[in-house]
Amino acid sequence: MHFLDQAKIFIRSGAGGQGAVSFRREKYVEYGGPDGGDGGKGGDIIFEAVVGLNTLIDFRYTQHFKAQRGHGGAGKNRTGAGGNDLVIKVPVGTQVLDDDRETVLADLTEAGQRVTLLRGGDGGRGNLSYKTSTNRAPRQCGPGWPGAEMYVWLRLKLMADAGLLGLPNAGKSTFINQITNTKAKVGDYAFTTLRPQLGVVRHRNREFVLADIPGLIEGAAEGAGIGDRFLGHIERCRVLIHLIDIHSDTDPVEAMHIVEGELEAYGAGLDDKPRLVALNKIDLVDKELVKAFGDELLAAGADRVFPISGATGKGIDALLDAVLEYLPVATVTERPTGEVVVEEDRKPWSPLG
Repeated sequence: MHFLDQAKIFIRSGAGGQGAVSFRREKYVEYGGPDGGDGGKGGDIIFEAVVGLNTLIDFRYTQHFKAQRGHGGAGKNRTGAGGNDLVIKVPVGTQVLDDDRETVLADLTEAGQRVTLLRGGDGGRGNLSYKTSTNRAPRQCGPGWPGAEMYVWLRLKLMADAGLLGLPNAGKSTFINQITNTKAKVGDYAFTTLRPQLGVVRHRNREFVLADIPGLIEGAAEGAGIGDRFLGHIERCRVLIHLIDIHSDTDPVEAMHIVEGELEAYGAGLDDKPRLVALNKIDLVDKELVKAFGDELLAAGADRVFPISGATGKGIDALLDAVLEYLPVATVTERPTGEVVVEEDRKPWSPLG
């Protein structure tokens, strides 16, 4: 399945149905008078977040969404049927933005969440509602209110607990393949990862979702490389894992500063999120070099440094233990009534590694 995280669509709610012009003509009924009913209301445009979807690829092929209009009124004061609402199903984590791509109209972050974005038009009045003491036989009716329409952008931000980032070829794909069942592409060249990857990590009888995004290079905020558009997928993460290739030509401290600079340029609070620095590929160098680079990163501002090897799995358990410190822990409490309640609590983070 192709991954698509942005799409532009056109939406239109249904117009209201027209009111009816009708008069009672029944045997033995004197002075029948008007009895035209109102028109039905038009259908609404509703967005619903559903599980099982992780891409907006469907909106590449279907881009126009129009709700049903209301039916017209009828005689005997019968109101027309309302138009069916149009429910647009999107992945959890989808934002609906105005055509300017800046104003957020809806943010669907929970499965089953629904947002009515456009309301259908009200139905027109039938001639019965126009009857007055001076106008006993009105022959007019309302045409029904039109529906609303607009272009909107859909932007998907993956829901993950932890995010994985770093320079190209830092070993992110190998790392996520090591700790999850993800089959990310691995290659000895830059930008092997072209789209975000999600994987479920199971560690110490707990689970969390890890997101891997394409590598960043200096100037990504200005569009260099793949750019920074995929950084939106880690905006919702509780903690970020910064992978640094210790075997690369780029100095680890410089690599850390490049990525931190791009996070700061992107904004959205990414530079304020807690980050765990992982020195990757330690199986390719000696221990003295690992310790030297680790000390340099700590001196340059890193809170904690974890020497790991994504290929062999060495040191990964300690890194995952640190990730769990930032994630909610489910605690079970029992009330006097016997009702069992699951509450979320967060273990405080300790700066001691």
